[in-house]
Amino acid sequence: MRWAFRLSAAYNDAVLTIGPLQFDLPVVQAALAGYSDAPMRRIARRLGAPYALREVVLDKIVIQPGKRQRETLALSPDDHPIGGQLMGSQPEQIAEAAEIMARSGFDVIDLNFACPVKKVLGRCRGGYLLSDPQTAIDVLRRVRDALPAAVPLTLKLRRGMDDSAESECNFFQILDAALEMNVAAVTVHPRTVRQRYVGPSDWSFLARVKRYAGQRTIIGSGDLFTAEDIAAMFAQTGVDGVSIARGCIGNPWIFNAARALLRGDPAPPPPSVAEQGRVIREHYALATAEYGERRAPAVMRKFGIKYAELHPFYREVRDDFVRSGDERSWSAILDHWYDPTRVWPPAREKKGPGALIAAGARQ
Repeated sequence: MRWAFRLSAAYNDAVLTIGPLQFDLPVVQAALAGYSDAPMRRIARRLGAPYALREVVLDKIVIQPGKRQRETLALSPDDHPIGGQLMGSQPEQIAEAAEIMARSGFDVIDLNFACPVKKVLGRCRGGYLLSDPQTAIDVLRRVRDALPAAVPLTLKLRRGMDDSAESECNFFQILDAALEMNVAAVTVHPRTVRQRYVGPSDWSFLARVKRYAGQRTIIGSGDLFTAEDIAAMFAQTGVDGVSIARGCIGNPWIFNAARALLRGDPAPPPPSVAEQGRVIREHYALATAEYGERRAPAVMRKFGIKYAELHPFYREVRDDFVRSGDERSWSAILDHWYDPTRVWPPAREKKGPGALIAAGARQ
């Protein structure tokens, strides 16, 4: 397949800068609610991700002493650099939580002004703040003041609450304030809050934001499911980095594939079934160490379902993962479906919006 974009040679040795931190691959693992736990982050790092964010956490959980606070703040030495993403609605409370996370060892603090979940919006958090720029700016200012100067503050935005001119004005009002406060990077998802995840994301908006921000670090998000999608976003928008969300669940190989493509090499083929099995076993072992033998199978089920998408017998493997319930069933699935001694058909290629990009279909 020939791709309808030409990537600048500047990306061959591109470096993503977030405050004092520099990453040799401008591709990071996003904060993924329900997914980006320590085992997932470690697997992503081992397969090329230079920087990963913990799943979003409410400010009140960070502030309130107890088991959930301890779990949230627990970090291991091999899980750095790491970003801690916070969500809340009260400026004083979210600032306190940010200071606690920084003191606990998080390398970057990220504020979520993008979450489109109805319950979150109803409690004036996440994407709701795009409709209340004054509160959003107050949150930014108080968090920046609470953090040590050496700890970068970053921000995630959607392009607005909806498609109205007022909503776009709110976006740029918040962006202007963030740039004036020297926020280290802004991640922009170019769907509106009302869109949630429906319909294509508007990459032309990313290009506008990057031109507007000039030399400041802008990270793009949205519709990134393959290495080709990643290269296309760079080529079409000029962003400084990209944030991989749903596209890396069950496909941590996307990071090294992107590395190859950005340096001008052909993208590697999909991982073999044997390689998939090796990584899934490693992921399961990390989950067992993190959660214990009884809890790990339940935690890993959702990952298994996503890993299955790359297997040549996707539906059968997915159905077995859905039915899995204990370590014995997991071992049986891996022994049967990921047997490295069997001759398997080629692994499935991950599909995504790249096919539309290749055809020049994105507007």
